[in-house]
Amino acid sequence: MKSLYGKKVVLKDGELLSKERDNRSYLDELKSPALLQNFYQEAGLYQNFGSKFMAHTGWEDPSCQLRGHFLGHFLSACAMYYYENGDEELIAKANRIVHELKRCQIENGGLWAASIPEKYFYWIAKGKQVWAPHYNVHKTFMGLCDMYRYAGNKEALEVAVDFSKWFYDFTSGKSREEMDDILDFETGGMLEIWADLYEFTNDKMYLELIERYDRHRLFDRLLEGVDVLTNMHANTTIPEAIGAARVYEVTGNERYKNIALKYWELAVSRRGSFVTGGQTCGEIWTPLKSMAERLGDKNQEHCTVYNMMRLADILFKWTGKAQFLDYIEKNLYNGIMAQGYFRGGHANGQSAEYPEEGLITYFLPMSAGLRKGWGQKFSDFFCCHGTLVQANAAHNRFLYYAEENTVYTGVYAASSAEFELCGKNIKIEQYRDTLSGSFHSSSTSSAEQAIDANTHIYPHQPDVLKQCFVITPNGEAEFTIALRIPSWLRKKPSLFINGEEADIESISKDGFAYVKRLFKPGDKLELFLPLSIYATKLEGSDNMYAFSYGPIALAGLSDCERTLHKKGHETNDLLVHDNEREWGSWKETFKTRYEDSGIKFIPLKQIGYERYQVYFPITD
Repeated sequence: MKSLYGKKVVLKDGELLSKERDNRSYLDELKSPALLQNFYQEAGLYQNFGSKFMAHTGWEDPSCQLRGHFLGHFLSACAMYYYENGDEELIAKANRIVHELKRCQIENGGLWAASIPEKYFYWIAKGKQVWAPHYNVHKTFMGLCDMYRYAGNKEALEVAVDFSKWFYDFTSGKSREEMDDILDFETGGMLEIWADLYEFTNDKMYLELIERYDRHRLFDRLLEGVDVLTNMHANTTIPEAIGAARVYEVTGNERYKNIALKYWELAVSRRGSFVTGGQTCGEIWTPLKSMAERLGDKNQEHCTVYNMMRLADILFKWTGKAQFLDYIEKNLYNGIMAQGYFRGGHANGQSAEYPEEGLITYFLPMSAGLRKGWGQKFSDFFCCHGTLVQANAAHNRFLYYAEENTVYTGVYAASSAEFELCGKNIKIEQYRDTLSGSFHSSSTSSAEQAIDANTHIYPHQPDVLKQCFVITPNGEAEFTIALRIPSWLRKKPSLFINGEEADIESISKDGFAYVKRLFKPGDKLELFLPLSIYATKLEGSDNMYAFSYGPIALAGLSDCERTLHKKGHETNDLLVHDNEREWGSWKETFKTRYEDSGIKFIPLKQIGYERYQVYFPITD
């Protein structure tokens, strides 16, 4: 199965496009000399430079051992934008940076192209503590490979190939034991890089590097079923699992396929997750089915969210199992969208105590009464700064997949896709019918105020996600559309084909409703997915619950831990809609009932600087 992704998948979802626009603006604000500052310094191209050149601090400060890690993320994000929408201005900036990296590589002797010195690797080979040099250089390799993969930059491939020769020489002659000692220092995604470069060049040197970077101490025990993740640093090993998956894809070696599948089984299936989809606390994996003791201020690291979504995408393309798309959806809404590019907004003379914007929150606190901590644009530059710009570069990923005569829907978002299937050119237009009956979006809206039946058919929040698909094949085409039936459903979905209701149960299997027919231009599918407020018990707790509305995790606005009381009612009935509509939009805001002092709930992705509570003790 392949992902339908690129310029022919056009994103139209307003919320996701807003994230992309903010991300694009941030990439534009980052100046090339500042991005290159540590590469220039390592290559000796700065002499007596002043602080005016050191525009980026935090982890990008020249005193930090991870300095320069961000540039690779930047290049990857630029390449993704170009692949998505042909952004010529941004790719020109990225191409120039690649050329400067080549210049640095020449100054370094022709091979070395990193922002850190080679001696860091000699130090870890001797067992001396250094902060993750492989993790650092992987980012540079990643950016170069993506510039070649998505933007066709051949100079980027040349730099990466020459850079890889240094690592071939460095690892030559080392025993398995010596290599395993080196790989214990957070290898990051190096295995993925060797797989990519083997695919690009077919050079057998990379097969040797793959074997050398096969982390047997981790992978062998993982294949034996040993829990090698609990209390271990999560984002050390997620890129290694992705690397194993890529090695399988380019070599066909089943060992690496099994490593990736076993990793998912241990990391997700056996471990469980928070209501948001995340599984980490303080950057480490929580114990199996036991998150209750790990609620704190450092839950759900953004990097782990992004990288586990990448792994889920790979595994869906292998297996076709809807569980991986469910995982992507949950982590998109409650991780990527909850932890990056916050924008508030007040009208009618109101003002906020805190800023109206937030860039990136490293972690997503789950303990009651805490706030998100937002990183700054030109300082901080912790690891999640990097995955932020990649995660929000191209939200047209994860929407459509295709295999033989079937197209699969992933995350539901307004979009259009053009592709070839069964020898026919096909276009799908996807949009969400809000059932509001109005497009009046604000007090300054000049939208047409025509009479619409939905304004009285749905006087209150309809509690349904209605997703529509208009199919336009070139002529007529027989194929199948597999519509994902989300795991969060609590009520029966319904499907209409050209206005007539279909027997959705008879065509549903393994998380999809399969619509097979001879499609004609203008055929329309309408999928109704009922939305419910429902409670999810915290793994390992007796009485702690979180609330969701469809795939959206909710947060109660509270500056301390509050307890909810059922008073004879069902847990799922403790929240009701609150202020359900604003102009022409239905809102996803709620409040408690049966409490002496109520609590307002909003989607976790809308939380900015407020104190909040995700999990609530619930008593009778």
